[in-house]
Amino acid sequence: MGNILKNIWLRALSISVKYRPLIEVRIFKSAILHNLDEFQKNYSQVQFAPVIKSNAYGHGIKQMAKILDNKNCPFFIVDSFYEALVLKREGIKTQVLILGYATMEQINNRVSKEVSFAIIDLSQLKNIADSLKNKTNFHLKIDTGMHRQGIMPADLDKALEIIKSNQNINIVGACSHFADADGGSSEFTLAQIQEWNKIALLLKKEFVGLKFLHLANTAGTYFGKEIIANVSRLGLGLYGINTSPYEKLKLKPALEMGSMITSIKNIPAGEKVGYNITYESKQPMVVATVPVGYNEGVDRRLSNIGGYVVGGIYCPLVGRVSMNISSVDVTAVKDIKLEDEVIIISANPEDKNSVENIAKQCGTIPYEIFVHIPQHLRRAVIIEELKKDENYV
Repeated sequence: MGNILKNIWLRALSISVKYRPLIEVRIFKSAILHNLDEFQKNYSQVQFAPVIKSNAYGHGIKQMAKILDNKNCPFFIVDSFYEALVLKREGIKTQVLILGYATMEQINNRVSKEVSFAIIDLSQLKNIADSLKNKTNFHLKIDTGMHRQGIMPADLDKALEIIKSNQNINIVGACSHFADADGGSSEFTLAQIQEWNKIALLLKKEFVGLKFLHLANTAGTYFGKEIIANVSRLGLGLYGINTSPYEKLKLKPALEMGSMITSIKNIPAGEKVGYNITYESKQPMVVATVPVGYNEGVDRRLSNIGGYVVGGIYCPLVGRVSMNISSVDVTAVKDIKLEDEVIIISANPEDKNSVENIAKQCGTIPYEIFVHIPQHLRRAVIIEELKKDENYV
């Protein structure tokens, strides 16, 4: 009884205590809805299924699902059974498609009739046919050239035979995946579309109740008029990043990561800063620490080349990024003091510390920067029109 009461007290305490965290990830609701609207206006021939896997690309899977749950999206896309459970436990009403691999134990779990599974391999399909206990919704994935997941076109007849032999396999959708829609040439993408369209026509005949056909990702949406589909999967574009080399929509980045100054010191010229003494001051300078490091998603490759914004001024990182601390040159910031705000990742795409520019500095892609923002950091959904945040933890 004592432990039960203690747990109740601790839970109540965690809910009631309000404080300013050292680090906060802010999600701008208006930007998310604006980006969705941009795609809907420009590509009205399809519906858009938000991709909220991998903690919604760092934006928070629960937060994103709650923002979008009443926007008539055909379904949300996640990668795993666990992510689907998270959404259903939050009371999310929108249908969910698990696009990654699911075990038979998970498929037979019947967490919700609103959850569909992807069939991504012929061997998996055979296991499903042998072990499926209840009627379950599936999306049949076709390999049109990426050769990562999906039924090979040469195996499609066999796959259809297996599906039709089992009344519990309910095919409600079919999909494939572009390999190079964001590349500089459209040749491979157009070849995939040609292969897909032939198969899509066949599947529409084979499955009279087929509800969803989806091939395009964010970048591939540009080719929508040439694709036989009624859904497009919206990933990075939903979060405000253009990926198509052919068309740039007026998107708004939806994420900002903030922290604060936690120490300030003056150092003379010729002093070293940080692990492995990789930085030496050229003149007297003011160095401040910020309580973020590679544990908080700051890429170590930013050491001595990245920077944060303090008081509206871009301040370069000096020395190595540590596990929980990084140091910045704040000499140019007047009247700096403890707990002044620091913008780690800017929602302004023009800033040097925007996600896209950070990715360029690190020689990587925005996806990697986003998904490395840890789940334990507080996400606050900013409702700008009401000038408040919803304080999701």
